[in-house]
Amino acid sequence: MNRRDFLARAGGIAAVGLGSGRGVGQLIDRPASDKKVAALVTTYHRYSHADNLVTRFMEGYSIVGESYPPPCRVASLYIEQTPDTDIGRPLARQWRIPLVKSIAEALTLGGNELAVDGVLLIAEHGNYPLTPKGQKLYPRRRFFEEVVKVFRASKRTVPVFNDKHLAYCWVDAKWMYDQNKELGFPMMAGSSVPVTRRRPALAPDVGIEWERALSVGYGSASYAEAFGYHPLEGLQVMTERRKGGETGVKAVHYLEGEEAWAAARDGKWDRALLDAALAKVPMRGKGKVEDEDASPIVYLIEYRDGLQAAVYLSPRHCQEFAFAGRAKGHAEPLACWYEMPRPQRDHFSFQARAVAQMMVTGKPTYPVERTLLTTGLVDALWESRLNGHRRIETPELVVKYQI
Repeated sequence: MNRRDFLARAGGIAAVGLGSGRGVGQLIDRPASDKKVAALVTTYHRYSHADNLVTRFMEGYSIVGESYPPPCRVASLYIEQTPDTDIGRPLARQWRIPLVKSIAEALTLGGNELAVDGVLLIAEHGNYPLTPKGQKLYPRRRFFEEVVKVFRASKRTVPVFNDKHLAYCWVDAKWMYDQNKELGFPMMAGSSVPVTRRRPALAPDVGIEWERALSVGYGSASYAEAFGYHPLEGLQVMTERRKGGETGVKAVHYLEGEEAWAAARDGKWDRALLDAALAKVPMRGKGKVEDEDASPIVYLIEYRDGLQAAVYLSPRHCQEFAFAGRAKGHAEPLACWYEMPRPQRDHFSFQARAVAQMMVTGKPTYPVERTLLTTGLVDALWESRLNGHRRIETPELVVKYQI
């Protein structure tokens, strides 16, 4: 059986005809681990983040044509919003996964205490209001609070993965991180960009001495929060390897349109690094970047140790993610493209595999502090945008960690 046939059969949205002799919910391959995970999602439609991750835990996944079994067993599924586009309910019925009415029930499997080995928290997509600042009020902290309540009541914890940034604001993100540190459970969060394939396979040594750095993403001002987060993680996965480790960010500055290009001419961000990063991307506009991207968005980031970095969001010229940096001892910039295969979306398979590794071993595959910092950067950059594109000091972002 394959997922495409089931979606087609389940009402034109989804999935697959069963082969002869196979019963409903019978997988071709057993889960690679008996670890049980609870999946908590805001909404579950095709190509949603719930689909990109939870479905891979249900059915398995492929990477460049090689198939892998489900990494763990999805023991329960909580879906907060179920519009007509929902595929979570038919998938749960197909794979005989209990659909539960609360987060507590998902974690306890209807009992009185924690009964799963891990938690997938995916509060992305869905019909939620905006803050006065225009940020989507995804209930990541609220979901997380319910998880922590069960942990405390059960006097036991399990690994937790939080999809994308920890929360829409720094205060909530820091609270979540502090709860994690107090209770001491394995935790990961973040984007699929840091774990996808890099072309070329750039993996700087720990201790590299970056002089300047830049990452590329895409999006317009309307999507600067949701899309701008990913290239921040693409930047951080490289800069965190620098000599001395991560020490945090001193200030940020949101620029747009001509002021972004003027900042490049003034040397506030390295224009040549943009060319180096774009040179690694196979599909991009054929015209001059300045002409095709008359209104780019640029984030200037001043790290506490003096490193100057930038994120470039392209509205038209490039719809990919890339990185370039100048490093001591290297005559030319080090650069790569973060490959996002379409339509197979293998980058989410790499992410599912990394998350499953934590669920099985109890050890995070990469540090949650990376996403704590990028969450704070998103919030601070939003403040810069709303306050006339002025430079914002970030004394709260003293986030220290080492790879």
